[in-house]
Amino acid sequence: MLGRTVVSTRSLGPVDRCTLDDGREVVVKRGDVAAEAAGLRWLAAARAVRVPEVLGADDTTLVTAAVPSGSASHEAAEEFGRSLAALHAAGAPAFGSPPPDGPADAWIGDAPMRNDPHDGSWLDWYLADRVQPYLRSAVDRGALSQDDVARIESASFDPGPDEPPARLHGDLWSGNVLWSPDGAWVIDPAAHGGHRETDLAMLALFGLPHLETVLAAYDEAAPLADGWRDRVGLHQLFPLLVHATLFGGGYGDAAVAAVR
Repeated sequence: MLGRTVVSTRSLGPVDRCTLDDGREVVVKRGDVAAEAAGLRWLAAARAVRVPEVLGADDTTLVTAAVPSGSASHEAAEEFGRSLAALHAAGAPAFGSPPPDGPADAWIGDAPMRNDPHDGSWLDWYLADRVQPYLRSAVDRGALSQDDVARIESASFDPGPDEPPARLHGDLWSGNVLWSPDGAWVIDPAAHGGHRETDLAMLALFGLPHLETVLAAYDEAAPLADGWRDRVGLHQLFPLLVHATLFGGGYGDAAVAAVR
């Protein structure tokens, strides 16, 4: 794809890290990668967070520049918080909109995710397009009972004040934040237009080094609406249902607890 010879390859689970004959380190991912490639380009266009450069992509293969290894620091976390605020402020055409050159049918991890622009409120879109599809699949997986579904569907949610669609990474758990000597990078996006608090809630879901520093720097750069911490459970409901769909186990219980 790049017209170079691969001189060494190291498997890193779903991807390969390869050294090319010109000395460059690249990451190669195979599968249905069109949405991810479009997402990386859309995030890069904001000139805010660091994302690996897309070096080549087709229907089945994505090649990106490799991120050098490093460690988290207080200073890097502050910079990441500010850059994430700038990414979100770059905006999106609508809630649910895909990247401009990306397909509507995308992925979050190994779960399918549909991106259709919505002209109504964020909460209406979120419940219809991000909660309901995964409620059904979590029941099919055996991770939720019909009583659990009834509890979630009957819950009353306060989404906070209206906000414009933000440009989201969309799958911003700690494993998709890489720390390098230059600072934080983000990988493996499920990019779409959504609510900025969703990215922040996902950072908190599985823990992130210096999370409070990231959040404080974000809030200083782009103040969050009052009560945002009370809405974390609402925004975590979507990724928890995705995990319940993929892995079962206690993720269904965690989704019900988030609603409580």
